[in-house]
Amino acid sequence: MIETQLEELVRQRFLELEWSDCFLLSVKISPKKMVEITIDADAGVTFEQCQKLSRHVENWLDTEGVLGDEYTLEVSSPGADKPLKLPRQFPRNIGRTLEIVNTEGSKFEGKLTAADAEKLTLEIVETRKEGKKKIVETRTVELPFDKIKSATVQIKF
Repeated sequence: MIETQLEELVRQRFLELEWSDCFLLSVKISPKKMVEITIDADAGVTFEQCQKLSRHVENWLDTEGVLGDEYTLEVSSPGADKPLKLPRQFPRNIGRTLEIVNTEGSKFEGKLTAADAEKLTLEIVETRKEGKKKIVETRTVELPFDKIKSATVQIKF
């Protein structure tokens, strides 16, 4: 119930012009009153945005008293190691290597070359040997979002 109220509070804030490119990924409250709110934005989330939203939520929690006086609040953006959840997160990652697992369990790893509201496009480079020759082939795969089980950015150094 409190999670639903917090989701609505954050969504209402995101209707304001200053927050128009932001969106909510999750709200979690642990039994030990640890409130974790994860947000993202089309242009990326700034520290200042997390700070402002944290103050807004903290003010509501203190005014309503729904968690009492003792709780911990954390507002953050997803880390680089967190899976992409919403189609809206993909355009910002064009050019990066993604690992995709589809709903049938198949894995794809490739460079994200395009993303729209319904699907993403990966460029997959495959290497095979023919005798002593090394053959490198590039293929393009389109994956509809409703067929994606998980998508994670692959950090390479």
